[in-house]
Amino acid sequence: MYSLKVGQKSDLPRVLELIQELALYEKAPEQVTNTLERMEKEGFGPHPVYEFYVCVKDSNQEIIGIAVYYYRYSTWKGKRLYLEDIVVTESERGNGAGKLLFERVMAKSLEEDCSGMMWQVLDWNAPAINFYKKYGALLEAGWLNAHLQDYEIKKLLHK
Repeated sequence: MYSLKVGQKSDLPRVLELIQELALYEKAPEQVTNTLERMEKEGFGPHPVYEFYVCVKDSNQEIIGIAVYYYRYSTWKGKRLYLEDIVVTESERGNGAGKLLFERVMAKSLEEDCSGMMWQVLDWNAPAINFYKKYGALLEAGWLNAHLQDYEIKKLLHK
């Protein structure tokens, strides 16, 4: 029904579509400011900062899911795989594509000798939370996400 492959530059237009679909689902479509050009440079340039898998529907070779990940370093744990996004297009959810993607990323974390993997899930996303609980994932409370946008950093540093 589905097969997985390592993401290629030619997959990026569909990857960006799925990211936009996820943002719409998460009620934040306006927050996607990434571009194909930036994704090409940052994923396939001289110093790639992310990698991804695509899930392809065998019947028509359409990309119906993605798992985007990168590596981070924890001073407490060492090298960790960070799952940035796992997305399966709405019409294909519940058919095993997410399981294939998630388990492939878990295997990749072991292949790369990571001390584990981590990701975030919105506290209202019950289907995703239930999916992760099936794997025995620890869902931590008490951490707040913090970020600064590039334009904010520029403003702060160039007073």
